[in-house]
Amino acid sequence: MEAAAAEPGNLAGVRHIILVLSGKGGVGKSTISTELALALRHAGKKVGILDVDLCGPSIPRMLRAQGRAVHQCDSGWVPVFVDQEQSISLMSVGFLLESPDEAVVWRGPKKNGSRLVQGLHAGRADAAWALQVTCAAEAGALIKQFVSDVAWGQLDYLVVDTPPGTSDEHMATVEALRPYSPLGALVVTTPQVVSVGDVRRELTFCRKTGLQVVGVVENMSGFVCPHCAECTNVFSRGGGEELARLAGVPFLGSVPLDPELTRSLEEGRDFIRDFPNSPAFPALSSIAQKVLSQAPARLS
Repeated sequence: MEAAAAEPGNLAGVRHIILVLSGKGGVGKSTISTELALALRHAGKKVGILDVDLCGPSIPRMLRAQGRAVHQCDSGWVPVFVDQEQSISLMSVGFLLESPDEAVVWRGPKKNGSRLVQGLHAGRADAAWALQVTCAAEAGALIKQFVSDVAWGQLDYLVVDTPPGTSDEHMATVEALRPYSPLGALVVTTPQVVSVGDVRRELTFCRKTGLQVVGVVENMSGFVCPHCAECTNVFSRGGGEELARLAGVPFLGSVPLDPELTRSLEEGRDFIRDFPNSPAFPALSSIAQKVLSQAPARLS
């Protein structure tokens, strides 16, 4: 199917788009999305994060941005700027809930039309709408609005954090972004066989939708003891690297379980800046450098 030409709009100033995917929940997509964005920022890039994990929007907490308000301007919604330099901008459904404890519930059959989308488009963000999403079509409509109606401005990279699986939300995201020629998908797995099997289906999804795979990241790859530096393979090891080899796609690296990384996410700190001696630091920095190296020369 031939992609439609991208109309000038809110993504016109975005140079590279990366989708962070996995066929499995709990593998750390949001962690990798957050740390990739921070590493790209420290490489001198201006970065946006689009959190389309509609039922589990965790990135606002990871970047200490929860409770921030989303405003409108003439060209759409203004993303939340994470830092004073405005080098990282963020849009998440988490900003549209009155409380972080509110749940976003998708249910059918469709009863209320596009009430949520209309309400959000009008700048209304009360939980009464956020709790009444009624079908997958509404999720797709909201994702399309996140793509088209957020005033991202000039960005070097837009990192898109997706929910687990290969659902309608993924199709809506890929189709909404396709006209803008996304750089590709970064696929996250953990080492064990159960996770790798689910993530293999995500690679099939990328192939069927024509989405280039930037590479595979193996997260939670061993635990490095902070006292003796011995690595214990809690979840086995090497599954992600083997998956990448068999699929013929790049392997970007293994990220170990790291208490300092967990701490930084819980406290909303900048791990790349605050924990340069942590075991996960060189792995995350290397992944970011490999992503940077894959950017087309014509856009660099």
